[in-house]
Parts: sequence; structure tokens; C-alpha cells
Amino acid sequence: MGNWVENEGLSIFVVLVWLGLNVFLFWWYYLVYDVPPKFFYTRVLLGRALALARAPAACLNFNCMLILLPVCRNLLSFLRGSSACCSTRIRRQLDRNLTFHKMVAWMIALHTAIHTIAHLFNVEWSVQARVEEKGTLAAALSSLGDKPHESYVNFFRQTIGNPVGGLYVAFTYLAGLTGVIITLALILIITSSTKTIRRSYFEVFWYTHHLFVIFFIGLVIHGAGRIVRGQTAESLAEHNPEICYKNFTHWGKEGACPIPQFSGNPPMTWKWVVGPMFLYLCERLVRFWRSQQKVVITKVVIHPFKTIELQMMKKGFRMEVGQYIFVKCPAVSKLEWHPFTLTSAPEEDYFSIHVRIVGDWTEGLFNACGCDKQEFQEAWKLPKIAVDGPFGTASEDVFSYETVMLVGAGIGVTPFASVLKSVWYKYCHDATNLKLKKIYFYWLCRDTHAFEWFADLLQSLEAQMQERNNADFLSYNIYLTGWDETQATHFVVHHEEEKDVITGLKQKTLYGRPNWENEFKTIAERHPGSRIGVFLCGPEGLADTLNKQSISNSEADPRGVHFIFNKENF
Repeated sequence: MGNWVENEGLSIFVVLVWLGLNVFLFWWYYLVYDVPPKFFYTRVLLGRALALARAPAACLNFNCMLILLPVCRNLLSFLRGSSACCSTRIRRQLDRNLTFHKMVAWMIALHTAIHTIAHLFNVEWSVQARVEEKGTLAAALSSLGDKPHESYVNFFRQTIGNPVGGLYVAFTYLAGLTGVIITLALILIITSSTKTIRRSYFEVFWYTHHLFVIFFIGLVIHGAGRIVRGQTAESLAEHNPEICYKNFTHWGKEGACPIPQFSGNPPMTWKWVVGPMFLYLCERLVRFWRSQQKVVITKVVIHPFKTIELQMMKKGFRMEVGQYIFVKCPAVSKLEWHPFTLTSAPEEDYFSIHVRIVGDWTEGLFNACGCDKQEFQEAWKLPKIAVDGPFGTASEDVFSYETVMLVGAGIGVTPFASVLKSVWYKYCHDATNLKLKKIYFYWLCRDTHAFEWFADLLQSLEAQMQERNNADFLSYNIYLTGWDETQATHFVVHHEEEKDVITGLKQKTLYGRPNWENEFKTIAERHPGSRIGVFLCGPEGLADTLNKQSISNSEADPRGVHFIFNKENF
């Protein structure tokens, strides 16, 4: 139970608090518009659709306040790096910022749907009441405002029937027009954020996502038209709607109820979002300032498996293990920024990234760096690069544990390259103060060529550990998942050789996929009573598997072994 709380409980607590606040706001504002006499006459015109439109509007304000905060990367990195502000558990929740961002986005979509559908009924009934024959309370209320010194409750002032009247509201009223615009922007943002679009057409996702600017501008001015109107406090003092509505034909006459007066609700959205919008503006200014700082590409290395390594230098650049940066290459695109994990160690005098060529932008970067040419490229011919970051990730906490499991899938090994390099440098100098005592490293790849660019690092670390008589410090397992034992039979004849024929390492390459249950049980037996950090950079399916194994193989006793799951998420 203790590990379940540590792995899942706090995030579930955060989710429950967030859901609870949504439910509370919905119910509270539903009652505000469905019960008090202030909106009695508004309810006569609109019925329950009034409260069903206003309750999700309050939830929209709340969630739109939250949606920008998880993408303020500099703010999160600052909080994450401040041990005074953030404990390990809180930092692990900050690492789930994009997950929370997506959850909030779906909640915005849900409340937008409820709000829009309710307002469609509101518009239809408002238009219908305006053209309704006299003699009904709805018609009397709709006619208020036609004479001097009267205020109106029905925002629709024309006498045009449906459906033309509804279209007139949608495209000529400020609330209607901004509602259409922000709903279309939201639909485009969400549909282009699906995994298929994001992975196959990243540019579409990137450009469409910036419609959030239009969304927020429209959101702030959406309520400026004040179309939701209620009876004023002064009018309520002399005109009780629950009594006076019965004699609406005598309003304003001597001895009868005075004509009720109404006013529109002031716009409230800006009060919710102005703080996050200011923080995000500061975030973008910091990013812009960083992007103007000079970055020099010192070396370009072409690795197998369509992977290139960029080694760079930038004045004042400081990093920690496992962090990531955003990179822009104006020669490829003047606007697009793409995230890459740093593969260098803090101890090195440069910082590097490994880029796998998988799309238009990476292909453009490959060509811009001259990697498509056979001849040697002069440094001055290399493209200009803008760098934003570095930003913190879960891998920063590797050195907080005595025992860790590092799991990388394919190019997902990059954050652990930084970790292992840093370990190597620490052992080269002085490892006496190093809390980390044992690393279990797993790398899963489909193709043999993928191992080549990373093998040199493992060989260096392997040799360093042996020289220090600490060969047991690093246990690594490399799995070739695209092959099985049948396909690998022709390597069996080399199995007895000192080094693996694929990687050149002492540890033999394994075929197929790991039996994670056995791996976790074995490690638990070797390290009783330990808190073991599990770090993954890989797909969601593998994340679910490792998270479940972390929970199921942890003991209920606080003094027992506990696996703490962490996932790279950017």
C-alpha cells in the first residue's frame, strides 16, 4: 500500500482534488442561477438551460486558468530544482505536467460541449420569446426595453424568427461570434493533438496548437456583451418576482408591482486567466531571450540507424543529467521548436543531443548539417541553431537512490546516456560521495544497428568499473526485440566468445523481450529494505507494465523494498 501511494496515490489525490473542484464549481453555479430570485425572470425565458449554460462556464474559467500552467516549462524547472519548495514526491508530480495538461484539455472540451448545447437552447428560446404573441409572461418580458427608461432581460432585440434569428445571434452578437471562433479553435487544437497527427504530422500539430492565442482572446471578451441578465438588487427590493409574476399585465400601474429592472453580468473570465496568461507571457519572453543567445555547433557525428549527434556550446549553459532542451533550426523552419534529451554529462565542456531521422524536420536538419554529403563540412557552413532550456525531468532524481533500474526503448536510451556518462566521470574522479551504488540498465531495440552508437559509452563504463574493482556496479541487459531465439541461431556459435559479436560488450545480447516480473522479483531479493528508483524513457504500454510491476513487487511494510516508478514525459 505504501508504494501504491508513492507511485499513484499523490497523483490520484491531485486528480481527485481537481475533479472535486470541478464538481463543486458546477453544482455551486448551477444553484446560483437556478434558485435565487435574481434570475427568476431569466429562467422564465430560458428554463433550466440557463443554469446548464452558466455552471460549465464557471468550470471552463477554472480549467482555462490551469491549462497554461503545466506548459510553463521554466516555472516548472525552477520549482523542480528548488529542493526547498519541492520534495521528491512533488517533483514526480511536476514530471507529469503534460498528462495533467491533456486531462484539463479534455475537461475544457467536455464543459465547452455542455455550455454550447445549453446556449443553443437559450438562443432558440430567446428568439422565440421575442416573436411570441402578446399575452404571455415570456412575451411581456421580451418586450421590456422597447420603451424609454426600461431595461431589458431578453438580449435578443430584433423580431426575427428562428432559424434566421439564431444565425443572426451566432454571427452578429459578440458572444455568439466569439463563441463560434473559440469553439472552432478548440476543435482544431484537440483533433490535431491526437497521437497519430502529433507523430506523423508534427508541423500540423505545432501550428494548430498555437490557435490557443485566438482561443484565449475570444474567451476573455466572450462575456463582454453581458447577454446573461438578472434583476438588479434595487428592483428586487420593490418587485418580488415570485409574487409579481402573476400580475405581469399590471406592472407599472398604480398600486401594482413596478416594472422590473435588469442588468447584465459583468465578464468574469479575465479574473481567472489573467494570472496564468501573465506567467505564460513571461515564459515566452524568457524563451525568446534564450533563443537569441548564440549557440555554436562544434561537431556533427553521423551514427548508424539514421541517427546524428550534435555537439554544441553556449555561454552560461548549465545542465543536470537527463534534462532536455528545445531546438530550432531557422534553416529548416523559422518557427518550429522540437524537444531533445541531452545525451552529454554535466562534467563535459559541451552539450549534445542525438537526433533520429524520422520526419520532415529531422530530415531537413540532417541535410542542413551537410550529413547528406560525402565531403567534410567546414564549421562555418553548419546551420545556426537556437536552444531553449535545459528543462528538468524525472532522470534528475537518479542520484537520489542507492539502487536504480534504467529502462530505455530505442532512441529512448538518450537520457540514460547522460546519466551513465556522468557516472563514468564521477568514478574517474571521486565516487566516495556517490549515493548511487547499483545500476540495472535495460535497453530494448528492434535492430542491431541501433546498438552501435551507444556501445562505445557502455564499453568505456564497463572498463572503468573493472579498473576500479567495481564491475558489479553496473548490470546491463540489451534486448534485441525484433529478433527471437530462432532467428538468432547463427550467433550461437559465438556465444562462448569473451565479447558479444553484436555490441562488442562482455554482456551478451538477449533476444525477445524481458520477463519483467522475474526481473523485479530478482532485484527485490537482492536489495531488501531498499527504495529502488525505476526510470523509463519509452512507450506508454511499457510504462503501464513497469508501473504495475513497481506496485505489485513492493512490500506493504514501510521497511520493506519499494519500487518508485518515474517516466520521462516531454
